[in-house]
Amino acid sequence: MPKPIDPQTSPIDPQTRPIDPQTSLEAIYKAGPLLAKAKAERVYLEEYRKSLKALLMAASKQTSAAMQERDAYADKTYTDHLAALRTAVETEEALRWRMVVSQAAIEVWRSQEASNRTMDRSAG
Repeated sequence: MPKPIDPQTSPIDPQTRPIDPQTSLEAIYKAGPLLAKAKAERVYLEEYRKSLKALLMAASKQTSAAMQERDAYADKTYTDHLAALRTAVETEEALRWRMVVSQAAIEVWRSQEASNRTMDRSAG
């Protein structure tokens, strides 16, 4: 699971320093493979949930499908799997938002630079 973004090392901190696009690009570069792995884990867990349910239903001693399904949903293995899925979604979203923040920082920097060029032209 990724660490929370530390305000001391975040690429965005407009109150103490200008935005550094290089830092944002590096953050995107580093987060990319982590986000891909997190997404793969989440998708795998979502898909395996269906197989796990089928396996648990098959192992049930109940005869009706509704009762087998109830047993499967109540099984500790299934609820543990849901907890793992929750963690996987949380990890993926944290990484996705890290990417969004870095991309937004670059866009803000671009806007600031465009404003600076306009001001330079008008002053000259």
